Amino acid sequence: MRIYLQTPPTSEAAPRYYHLFLQKDLLDGWSLVRESGQQGKSGRVSKKHYAARDEAVDALIRARDAQLKRGYRVVFVKGD
Repeated sequence: MRIYLQTPPTSEAAPRYYHLFLQKDLLDGWSLVRESGQQGKSGRVSKKHYAARDEAVDALIRARDAQLKRGYRVVFVKGD
């Protein structure tokens, strides 16, 4: 599952992005990868491991909802 969010562009600054995706890892678990920053610049990346896919999906949905409350809009969704 992959979700890409972005703030609306303004005349003062480039839009910001927030990219969330799930990745199966080598430990029979799942990683939630978060990448965020300003469009056109390098961003920050963080990973968190979850033992079960359901836990990782719940964390992804919570992260998406938190960003929606901050004014981000969903631009792209791929997967379940």
